[in-house]
Amino acid sequence: MMPPGLVSNLQEALLNRKGVQPQHEEQESKDNNAEPLETVEAEIDPLKPIILVTNSDGVDSPGLTHIVEALVREGLYNVHVCVPQSDKSVSGHSVTLRETVEASSANVSGATAFEISGTPVDCVSLALSGALFSWSKPTMVISGINRGSSCGHHMFYSGVVAGAREALLSGVPSLSISLNWKKDESQETDFKDAATVCLPLINAAISDIEKGAFPKSCFLNIEIPTSPLSNKGFKLTKQSIWRSTPNWLAVSTNRYPAGHFLANQQGGLGIQFAQLGRDASAAGAARRLTTQKKNLEIVESTGAAGKSDSKRVKKYFRLEFLEKQQEDTDDDDLDYRALESGYVAVTPLSISPYIETDIQVAASDWISTMLHGEQ
Repeated sequence: MMPPGLVSNLQEALLNRKGVQPQHEEQESKDNNAEPLETVEAEIDPLKPIILVTNSDGVDSPGLTHIVEALVREGLYNVHVCVPQSDKSVSGHSVTLRETVEASSANVSGATAFEISGTPVDCVSLALSGALFSWSKPTMVISGINRGSSCGHHMFYSGVVAGAREALLSGVPSLSISLNWKKDESQETDFKDAATVCLPLINAAISDIEKGAFPKSCFLNIEIPTSPLSNKGFKLTKQSIWRSTPNWLAVSTNRYPAGHFLANQQGGLGIQFAQLGRDASAAGAARRLTTQKKNLEIVESTGAAGKSDSKRVKKYFRLEFLEKQQEDTDDDDLDYRALESGYVAVTPLSISPYIETDIQVAASDWISTMLHGEQ
C-alpha cells in the first residue's frame, strides 16, 4: 500500500497536468489575488492637492484635531489621516514586522481617516503603499501637531519626526510639527493657535511643491513656541545636540508580581516597562545583589540553559526622561535656543549626512522667499 503522502502528491501532479489546481492552492491563489479592502473614502477632487496627516499620539490628539480642522477650513486640499491606535510618541523610526497590522476607519471631520495598530512609520508607509487609500503619493505629508518639542537629539526618539522622515524616504515632501508644551503653562487651545501659526508655511510649501520650487533633499521640522500667537516669527535653525537625560528606575518586585507587564504611567512618552529577564544569556547562575532600596529585590541572572521558565528571575524597570540644564552657547541659530527665545524654529533635516550645507542654503532661500511673499 502506498503512503498517504505519496498518494496525495501523485493526485496533485495529475491534476496539474490536466490544468486543474488543487483545492488548497486555489484558495491560496484567491487569497493572494484578493481585492483590496473596501474603504470608506470621501470623493477626491482631482483639482485639489492631497495631504496626508499623521502623528504619534493617536486620533484623539488635540494637535491632530486642530491641524486637520485648519486644513479642511481652507477648502484647498483633499485631507486624509492615518494615525496610530495608541500613543507612539517615542517609537522612533520603528516598524511592525511579522505581525498583522489592523486598519480601522476613524471619525475625523472633513477627512478620510484610519487608525493603525502600528507606529507612525507604519502609518505613513501603509498610506503611501496604495493598499489603504485610492492614491499612493500625496502632495505632502504633515506629521503633528505633537505635544512637546522635538529639538536636538529628541528627533531620534520622536515618532512624529519619524513620520515625516519616512515620507521623505518615499520621495514625498513633508513637515513635522511640534508645540513646545509646558506643564502648568500650556492649554489645549494652544494647539489651535499653533495650527494657525504654521498654516501659512504649509500653504506656501504646497504651492511651491506644485511649482517644483520646494527643497527636495530634506524635510522641515517646525517647532512652535509655548505661546504660539506671541511668536517672534519664523527662524531657520540647526539641529542641536540637546537632549533630556534617560533615567531607568528599578521597580519593586513586591509591588508587581512576576510576569505582570506594566503600562507606562508617564502619559505621553508611550513607553512600557521592560521585562529584561527574558533577554538573559544561556550561561551562568543566579546571584543576589544587595540593595539599599527598601522592599526592592534585584536579582542578576544569566539564566542557565535548559532551566524551566519558573526558575527565571524577572526584573522590572521604568524609564523616565529628566530635563537637564540647557548648554550655554552663543549660537542663537540652534533649534532649542530659537524656540525658547520665542521663535518658530524651522530645522531642515536630511537622510543624507553629506549635503548639510546645500540643505541649509536651499532651505534658507526657500524660507526667505516664503516669508517675503507673506509680507
